[in-house]
Amino acid sequence: MKTISFLTYSIIFFVALSGSLLFPQDARSNVNKGVDLYNQRKYIDSEVEFKKGLQKAPDNFHSSFNLGDSYYKEGKYDEAIKSYSSALSKTNSNDLKSKAYHNIGNALLKGEKYKESVGAYANALKLNPKDDQTKYNLSYALSMMKNNNKQNKNDKNNKNNKNNKDKDKDKQNQNKDQNKDQNKDQNKDQNKNNQDKNNDQNKDQNKNNQDQQKNQQNQDQNKNDQKNQPKPQPDKISKDQAQAIFNALNNDEKNMQKQLRKMKGNPTKTGKDW
Repeated sequence: MKTISFLTYSIIFFVALSGSLLFPQDARSNVNKGVDLYNQRKYIDSEVEFKKGLQKAPDNFHSSFNLGDSYYKEGKYDEAIKSYSSALSKTNSNDLKSKAYHNIGNALLKGEKYKESVGAYANALKLNPKDDQTKYNLSYALSMMKNNNKQNKNDKNNKNNKNNKDKDKDKQNQNKDQNKDQNKDQNKDQNKNNQDKNNDQNKDQNKNNQDQQKNQQNQDQNKNDQKNQPKPQPDKISKDQAQAIFNALNNDEKNMQKQLRKMKGNPTKTGKDW
């Protein structure tokens, strides 16, 4: 089969010679049928035929190699690498091994494993240094690896910058939360102090009101006591006391008349007949 080039990738098929002792007739039939299906782009069907041929001839290079090609077209790159690697142990031909390494490099390149693909292409060139297609693919893989390393470095720097920004943002948020908590605590303490102060003021005010109310009640009580206090009554005297008082007054008046007569020489009547 001829080499099929697709940009940087090569797919190679080999149809066994009818006279090969290592390739039974029925197995060769499955491989040839698989090649036809592959050319028709029926890759899943070709995979089935290559597997059948491999079951009938497990040690045959061509069945393993072609099965890898079907996997490759289906996008099953890990399975393709396994099949190509298996084919390496089934031949002593440097040319065939070179082609197997070449296609391993292609599968690795498709899987964006650039460093590994460079190693596979290097192994292919050791076995076949004149393979221009492998040289081209190796150059392409080296370029992709360089760009990928650069991109990874940029991504790492961007990630570090992002992490630093996130840390700064977290720190700012933490400081903001801390300030918020401090302000909250300060406001809480201030409110508590104000509340305590107001409570003390209210308590003092209530006490003053109570004292004033008590004083007012005492004043009202004194007024009531004074109002309800009985008025003083004239002292009552007995009949004998009254007579004694009368006699004393009468004697005083007689003595006064005597004094007047001495002064004027004429008796003076009192106007009373006792």
